[in-house]
Amino acid sequence: MLAPKRQKYRKQQRGSMKGNATRGTRLSYGEYGLQSSDIGWISSRQIEAARRAISNYTQRGGRIWITIFPDKPITKKPPEVRMGGGKGDIDSYVAPVKPGRIMFEMAGVTAEVAKEALRLAAHKLPVKSRIVVKGEVF
Repeated sequence: MLAPKRQKYRKQQRGSMKGNATRGTRLSYGEYGLQSSDIGWISSRQIEAARRAISNYTQRGGRIWITIFPDKPITKKPPEVRMGGGKGDIDSYVAPVKPGRIMFEMAGVTAEVAKEALRLAAHKLPVKSRIVVKGEVF
């Protein structure tokens, strides 16, 4: 699963998730993409599940680009621990996603295969998303 190799600070605050994405809103590499329509955190496990769904459906044909990376650490305290005692240990990493962000891109497969593969991947993610095609206005 995806996780950063090094970080300047071990723990982060949650932050706010307002507004639309300003970067990563256009297809950069592929012909087809999966664009977020919602705000949310996507964990490294969910990204891996979506990637597996795409590569399994295409039978490893074509090319896949993952344009989000889980670099935000999420902390969690163990069960049945009393309040206080500081911030918990790092549990997982997530990628914060805003509306308009392209999450996955594909190329080298037919339109039908790409759309079905991206549809299957969208079911693995906790945010609403839509399939975009290069050249079409969305």
